[in-house]
Amino acid sequence: MNVKSFFLIGLLIGITTVACVDILDNKDNSDDQQFTESLVTTDWLSSHAGDEDLVLIDVRSSAEFLNGNISNSINIPFEVPVSAWTAMKGDLLVELPEFSDLSSRLGENGISSTSKIVLITNVPTNENPYSLASPTRVALTLAYAGITNTAILDGGIDKWIREGKPVTKDSKAITPVSFTGKEDNSLFTDINYVKANTDNALIVDTRDAEVYAGSVIEPWASKAGHIPGAVSLPAPLLWNADGTYKTKTQIESIVSKVVGDDRNREIIVYCGVGGYASTTWFALTRILDYRDVKVFDGSSQEWVLHYDMEMSAGN
Repeated sequence: MNVKSFFLIGLLIGITTVACVDILDNKDNSDDQQFTESLVTTDWLSSHAGDEDLVLIDVRSSAEFLNGNISNSINIPFEVPVSAWTAMKGDLLVELPEFSDLSSRLGENGISSTSKIVLITNVPTNENPYSLASPTRVALTLAYAGITNTAILDGGIDKWIREGKPVTKDSKAITPVSFTGKEDNSLFTDINYVKANTDNALIVDTRDAEVYAGSVIEPWASKAGHIPGAVSLPAPLLWNADGTYKTKTQIESIVSKVVGDDRNREIIVYCGVGGYASTTWFALTRILDYRDVKVFDGSSQEWVLHYDMEMSAGN
């Protein structure tokens, strides 16, 4: 066997044993092959769920988790108005929790700043129509806490069950640790910055198109329309009907038509309360490698308290 053969074998072994965030996904619904740094397949997770350095976080409700979960996963529900991942600030929903509170909850659940994490959710239901945004909001909150080695189970537990993979009603024993991460405030921006930079940064509205246009008004933002100058990139366009993500090529095509191809352009994303904005942040930064994306955490719910919306098509 020559040196070139040894090199190729070593490379293949390295690819199959790389951390959970480096997955080559052959999408069943497309000839396109998707390579992302933040999505894992059900087959990959089936082979790696027992890895000692991997933390599986199921963000569904406690009742859903206890009714059936993936072995070795822990349950830290994403819930509104208050949970480990969310807080209220005045009347604003889905705001960042205090860093000290977040650190305590992470440590209590055995999560350290170097943990490798896979996030698990389910497809939307009548009770939780925004469930696919829950893991991206958690990924954003973990990044705020300094944890960036995170991935999402593509298709969630529904795809796992549909494929006949096993579930359990048991809960994993947790060994608490001391969490020592550092907060990263660069991921977020506030209303004053948005107001001052509407002509400089690209403002992206990630709500449904009819909400952006003003034909539908959501309950948390009483004024119709969008932030002046914002463009529309609805987060649901990034998912397939079965809750899986579209391929990287498909997502890139959707995104580039709205925000362009300049990976260094400053982009500010917002939505109603902070869920869909996190999904677009996830797609832009983790899948497509845009490098200057900030989340306006107050989103529409805060903007309408101080400023008017625009009803035109935007720029």
